[in-house]
Amino acid sequence: MTDSGTALTQRATLDEIVARCPDYPAERRHLYRQQGCWQDETFGAMLRRLAAEHGERVALVDGELRLGYRALDARVDALARGLRNTGIARGDRVVIQLPNCHEFVIACFALFRLGALPIFALPAHRRFEIEHFCRVASARALLIADRHGGFDYRAMARAIQQQLPTLEQVIVCGEAEELTPFASLYDETAEPLDDVPQAQDLAFFQLSGGTTGVPKLIPRRHDDYRYSLVESVRACNVTPDTVYLVALPISHNFPMSSPGFLGVLLGGGRLVLAPRPSPDECFALIERERVTMTALVPPLAMLWLDSAPHAGADLSSLDILQVGGAKLVSEAARRVAPTLGCRLQQVFGMAEGLVNYTGLDDPIELINTTQGRPMSPYDEVRVVDDDDRPVPIGGVGHLITRGPYTIPGYFIAPGEDDAGDNAHNRRAFTAEGFYRTGDRVQLTPDGYLIVEGRDKDQINRGGEKVAAEEVENQLLAHEAVHDAAVVAMPDDYLGERVCAFVLTRGAVPKPAELARFLRARGLADYKVPERFEFLDAFPQTGVGKISKKALRQTLREQWFTAPEEDNRA
Repeated sequence: MTDSGTALTQRATLDEIVARCPDYPAERRHLYRQQGCWQDETFGAMLRRLAAEHGERVALVDGELRLGYRALDARVDALARGLRNTGIARGDRVVIQLPNCHEFVIACFALFRLGALPIFALPAHRRFEIEHFCRVASARALLIADRHGGFDYRAMARAIQQQLPTLEQVIVCGEAEELTPFASLYDETAEPLDDVPQAQDLAFFQLSGGTTGVPKLIPRRHDDYRYSLVESVRACNVTPDTVYLVALPISHNFPMSSPGFLGVLLGGGRLVLAPRPSPDECFALIERERVTMTALVPPLAMLWLDSAPHAGADLSSLDILQVGGAKLVSEAARRVAPTLGCRLQQVFGMAEGLVNYTGLDDPIELINTTQGRPMSPYDEVRVVDDDDRPVPIGGVGHLITRGPYTIPGYFIAPGEDDAGDNAHNRRAFTAEGFYRTGDRVQLTPDGYLIVEGRDKDQINRGGEKVAAEEVENQLLAHEAVHDAAVVAMPDDYLGERVCAFVLTRGAVPKPAELARFLRARGLADYKVPERFEFLDAFPQTGVGKISKKALRQTLREQWFTAPEEDNRA
């Protein structure tokens, strides 16, 4: 295998990919099966079973399109046959970058059924991230929209394909031009498709929100991820009467599995896809489809709360509003029931595993002031100090965890076995297999978690995680930048925004110039700093490292004492 920084000329085999995905120790695999957590059902087989159970019951609503369970299953089969006709086979990696649309759901299950491995990218990602995912996983295909949010994904895909010979196909939903049209792939023949994968096999890759570099690939298997759905369906009381509005980007772990579109389908409910999470569009869908549940990040929840009193929409069907991705302050939490007329469920989880919920029948003050407790009785949670010693109940410490749906390690990218991802795995997981979440929390006597914040080198911008190191590395490529340090700045709306402190060589560039430079390099918009501060030197710690604590203090002082100075990008 070649180094991850060079163009790949030969695609990695499935065995090579599997070897780079850490697996659970044998004793834990045995324990989770013995406890009944892991069942022998793949996602492809799950949908086939659901189609037989629910038949014509509506599974999915996308605009005017309404698909029943049986019809959804048939479309999945037709697309799986078409993908197979193009050469996509078991173990092939396919990067999916689509907005909320029925094609996303169909493509997921078609790839599951073939045993191919989706990599779930976000619509906000740009060339820098997408090329990285395609490169390190030696992806065979990229599935994109033609345009979304004013961005032409086809131009990006062409540029990536020129760099990566292993990326054989670009499949486009919409106007494909010379690329492969998604709609042309459906094969309506009756040729049967066998469920190729096994429950213990890899199912897909999600993306980390880690503190270093671009997102890492999170390998998920059918059995462990399906168990997370089972527990989420229970915790969220999903039934065939549930109508779930997918308002957040569907490729996020939260609207995918907590309970998300996969959990709602497992529970026999109905999915309604919102093209955007704006109150006007979502309120209209809630009224039209009699939506009972949806999920938001805190900034969107605040926007909905401000908009609802003036919207004039009938939101009476809405029973549960889930809020997660970042901490919802208690003052905002207390507004949900009186403003939207529904129950609040706080959700705190991560794509790597552990998910916490407040109970639907918990006392209201507990719901308003905590981020829930682990959903599985087999989740192991510890709150520890800097030396991994337990912190007393009520004390703030680092959250570490392991359990039947928390991964044992990140995908180890080619060329990074020793110096890169393998070393990162040794830092991110304890010798006992506990995952270091990077969250600082306190644990209540009843086992509920109160989130106090993140480790300082990661910025949580309204639920989107930004790695400081990644942005710093991109800034250093600018000829006028000598050094850079990226930190979080407090924000009442998003929780945190991105600020870059910069040491320059020569003339000081304009903030807007640096922002344009980062976008031109393919950095996602949400990662581009919204404020730049230019210094002559960085403050240092006692051992000579950049003191980001001092930078954050400087930022707080400047932000509140000199707001008229406009260093915004």
